[in-house]
Amino acid sequence: MISIPLYLTQEHACSYLDNQAAQTLFVDPAYTITTRQYAELIKQGFRRSGDEVYAPHCANCFACVPARLAVADFIPNRNQKRCLKKNSHTQALIKPAIFYEDHYLMYLRYQEDRHKDGGMVDFTPEEYIHFLSSLWCDTRFVEFSIGNELAAVAVIDQFDNAWSAVYTFFEPKFSNYSLGTYAVLWEIEQSRLEQREFLYLGFWIKNCQKMTYKSEYQPLQLLIDGQWNCQVPYNKSD
Repeated sequence: MISIPLYLTQEHACSYLDNQAAQTLFVDPAYTITTRQYAELIKQGFRRSGDEVYAPHCANCFACVPARLAVADFIPNRNQKRCLKKNSHTQALIKPAIFYEDHYLMYLRYQEDRHKDGGMVDFTPEEYIHFLSSLWCDTRFVEFSIGNELAAVAVIDQFDNAWSAVYTFFEPKFSNYSLGTYAVLWEIEQSRLEQREFLYLGFWIKNCQKMTYKSEYQPLQLLIDGQWNCQVPYNKSD
């Protein structure tokens, strides 16, 4: 067993739920973490943002529930099958997690189109790459192209038995291709082909619309009281 130093923040405004206070547990940034250690922490509900590893740790709220998918058990629903068909000619290329100017410019257009009032709309190149990449994690950028034109980028972390979906952004002109959904479907299939067991999807939050989409990927497992369980209902008619 290795002791990893953690610290708890003061209360701050919640990023997901209005009028809620939150607290966050961080791995001490002075501690040199490894991909293998992070692979164990992600099983316990931690995530990373850049080099920072964190988990929600609110005293009276348990809304942020870590979610993952057992990729061998996944069967796409009707909407996901339509997305796969629509993207049958979409090409994917895995690249190192380094700065690419065309990625960055597309990221800015995506933020301006989808999250204009968010805090990442004016990221500098340094802030952008610091947010998505890591000095210690086995991270990859996946380019998705449509008609030889860059259409989306998905950021993934790779572990011995799992992948983690970190972030996806896309060119606004291709919004009708449902590339956020397609990126997850591609990650499920590729991690299955590489004989990984799980795809980690971050936090499922029942009352946050931008986080509930994860219940579309079934059977979704949630980390509740320290145990991974299949808990999220879904529309079986799909």
